Amino acid sequence: MLIIEPDVFSDDRGFFFESFSKMQYDEVGIKYEFVQDNFSKSKKGTIRGLHYQIGDKAQGKLCQVIVGEVLDVAVDIRFNSPTFGIYFSLVLDSQKKFQLWIPPGFAHGFSVLSDEAIFSYKCTNYYSKAHERAILFNDPDLNIDWKTSNPVISEKDLKATLFKNIEKDFFYKP
Repeated sequence: MLIIEPDVFSDDRGFFFESFSKMQYDEVGIKYEFVQDNFSKSKKGTIRGLHYQIGDKAQGKLCQVIVGEVLDVAVDIRFNSPTFGIYFSLVLDSQKKFQLWIPPGFAHGFSVLSDEAIFSYKCTNYYSKAHERAILFNDPDLNIDWKTSNPVISEKDLKATLFKNIEKDFFYKP
């Protein structure tokens, strides 16, 4: 994973920043082609995730918040990785405009901390229902602190797999 802090130029009119520059991302090692942009609008307490895709449809995601604040979470699901089963979290918000790069081999989710949030992410592969997978957001082995006491979860995400039951779809390559 990689945290990206864009150069933001602010004045009395507002602000300007480049939200994507292929050259800049190539320089920091993100040498993927992005093929799909996704946006979601969610209310406070919503948790979306932990999602990933497998096989030749695996996705890397470049995440940012357009409006509001979220806790963005990624879990290493690469078997034999020194960080396998460990989660990383970072608050992303529309004020700082940080971005989080999550490569293939990580499950991803976020919880909404503000009254509402508009979340955006660029994907390195197209959505594929046949290749989508999910890990239960409140899996006891992961013990993720989502920073919300009253989570709003989709019916689909409530039926997700426990971490200990995921297939060996990704392997760490040093």
